[in-house]
Amino acid sequence: MAGLDKGGVDTSQWNPLGEYVGPGGTVVLKPNLVREFHPRDPDGWQWVLTHGAVIRAAADYALRAVGPTGRVVIADAPQTDSSFIGIVTALGLDQLRHFYQERGFSVDLLDLRQEEWTTRGGVVTARRRLPGDPAGTVAFDLGDRSEFVGHPGAGRYYGADYDSRVVNHHHTDGRHEYLLSATVMQADLIINLPKLKSHKKAGITLGMKNLVGVNADKNWLPHHTEGWPGNRGDEHPRPSARHRAERAVVGGLRRAALAWPGVGTRTLRIARRGGTPIFGDGDTTIRSGNWWGNDTVWRMSLDLNKIIHYGSPDGTLTETPQPTRHIVLVDGVIAGHRNGPMSPDALPGRLVAFGTTPAAVDAAVTVLFGFDPERVPTVRQGFRCHRLPLANGDWREVELVGDDTDWNGPIGNIHPTATLQAEPHFAWKGRVELSWGDVRTTASNRSGSP
Repeated sequence: MAGLDKGGVDTSQWNPLGEYVGPGGTVVLKPNLVREFHPRDPDGWQWVLTHGAVIRAAADYALRAVGPTGRVVIADAPQTDSSFIGIVTALGLDQLRHFYQERGFSVDLLDLRQEEWTTRGGVVTARRRLPGDPAGTVAFDLGDRSEFVGHPGAGRYYGADYDSRVVNHHHTDGRHEYLLSATVMQADLIINLPKLKSHKKAGITLGMKNLVGVNADKNWLPHHTEGWPGNRGDEHPRPSARHRAERAVVGGLRRAALAWPGVGTRTLRIARRGGTPIFGDGDTTIRSGNWWGNDTVWRMSLDLNKIIHYGSPDGTLTETPQPTRHIVLVDGVIAGHRNGPMSPDALPGRLVAFGTTPAAVDAAVTVLFGFDPERVPTVRQGFRCHRLPLANGDWREVELVGDDTDWNGPIGNIHPTATLQAEPHFAWKGRVELSWGDVRTTASNRSGSP
């Protein structure tokens, strides 16, 4: 693992995480536990979720570092309409916890959500309060250090719920607030375990995007900005009569669902089922910021990374990053491409990637996936934050060390034919794929070559 504990390599005493956390410390493992099923394939959870085998390997080395007096926490905030019990069962995490506990180690499973939904036909029909993080939550206000500074979306942000008043309350008048898990913020080390997948809003989901799951309330998170580019929104590419009609109908039904939960949600469900033949479904129709023009979700993702790197458990922020406390191990053994992140097709990647700078890891794996980091806003802007930087230099200069001869050296020199050549979400096709000419041209310009 990246030259860690070189003296212990190939011995039973190898402790690769020992330089980041010591005996008695706390390590949070943050896998992608978004949802327990794939809508089209009963085995598809294997390319939707971080695999249990990857979580097990990370837990082994975390426990080696913290010992029996330390603690390992496997934590995430799945999609609100997902079953945490179903996810734990699919991945065998409860059995894993018992295995460690029987041997005297402390391993906990935490569902960081404060609410779980029951949905029918894509409409919320019931809400159940959850205990959330037993350590509580920590609120942060990035203020003028947010990537939303100068963005024209105030008052039009859409979060994770019908009630967009919540997200707009937390992102207005210079405020840019986020509510994070206290367990995560108090950890000595966070091991981010993303699943390599294409993503309808972000292009690709890796370590930086995976931090969405450290939130206690995802309705504080702007996911898109209502409108189209002509009126400074990114909900959809262009105005149309069909979209205006859909907005009018759905907007009214959402307000009804909030005002009269029983009757309103039933009406919304019926209308949604009947409206699909008219307005199209999510696998063929662009809506809700699910396209390459989404200019909102990358800002939110980078803000969360800033909090992890510069935030303190008391909710304050510093101008210098905390000592290394966030590293990334990517599960790309079976990746997911095409209509990710919830309904991808399997892509045998046979890839596991590790690094101590999340932005650099994301850039490297984006290239290996076959996408151009310059066309993935989360990755590109991760190297260009206007305040509280997350990475230095140019992403093309990130050095890759691998067991494949084609996967070594500066990532800007990796040829597209040596990548996994993944296919993007349909609304990103032709906009994100890696182009050898683009990479080489930029690299040549930087070196002064003609």
